Amino acid sequence: MELVCPAGTPAALRAAADAGADAIYCGFANETNARNFPGLNFSPEELAEGVAHAHRKGAKVLVAINTFARAGDVGIWTEAVDTAAGCGADAVIAADIAVLDHAAKHHPDLRLHLSVQAAANTPEAIRFYAETFGVKRVVLPRVLAVPEIAALNREIDVETEVFVFGGLCVMTEGRCSLSSYATGKSPNLTGVCSPPDHVDYSEDETGRLLARLGGYTIDSFENGQAAGYPTLCKGQFSAEGKTGYLFEDPVSLNAFELLEDLSKAGVTALKIEGRQRGKAYIAGVVGAFRRAVDSLNGGEDPGPAIAALKAFSEGGKQTAGSYKKTWR
Repeated sequence: MELVCPAGTPAALRAAADAGADAIYCGFANETNARNFPGLNFSPEELAEGVAHAHRKGAKVLVAINTFARAGDVGIWTEAVDTAAGCGADAVIAADIAVLDHAAKHHPDLRLHLSVQAAANTPEAIRFYAETFGVKRVVLPRVLAVPEIAALNREIDVETEVFVFGGLCVMTEGRCSLSSYATGKSPNLTGVCSPPDHVDYSEDETGRLLARLGGYTIDSFENGQAAGYPTLCKGQFSAEGKTGYLFEDPVSLNAFELLEDLSKAGVTALKIEGRQRGKAYIAGVVGAFRRAVDSLNGGEDPGPAIAALKAFSEGGKQTAGSYKKTWR
């Protein structure tokens, strides 16, 4: 199975390539990218240099142009496709049908991957994208169990890519409107669940750290407790006399123990989440999963490296998510 790894900066791209990534996904520093954080992502010049470096290392580069274009204003999205093709990218990851249509018509040799933002998780939906735009791979939403993925693969003639480590989404990606209630900015359009300029931390009179989003307090942490980045789906709320994580616990996905099952289910590629993470995360997680994937074919025992992944998990906690249907 192909190991698809994140890169939010040129340095992270080099770290991923050095750690053994088969493919590296990244995006431009604008709203065409679903990880549109200040200080992250690539200029056209940086992307061209990154593609050249990755190719020297034997890795492919996939460019995420995966937000939805504004009505009547698709220019920046189609320009991003043109630029990615010009930089020598191996594929574009897109969700918007206008973006897919432009790529299919103007860059027929550019491989198209369907973003998880498209929320395609039925044979009928996936076949539509394959037949209409020539999509070769679909990134599946993080809501399917392994048997469901296996059943889906038996009915389609398209590669499937699944997330195996990193952040979780409680929603079917591409259909989330939760954050926009607090910030007025949709993650499906601007590419950020919690825009940094809407995030604030402060201490209350007891010394607890309060995390706010859009002016709303959505979580609190005791002195010395690790504080997560405030997103509404991982906030604490009071309802029916109880306070807790009503939508999603602050925990990271780690599907290491299911790699063999995913392989048997017909999965083509394994995706690591984390384009907003630093080089240490990239090197550690990619290196561990490189050994884990190689071990399926008789490589070295990945146990110690996989055990170390807990340090890269949100709150130090991990889950197999919906793959096992044990996730609340």
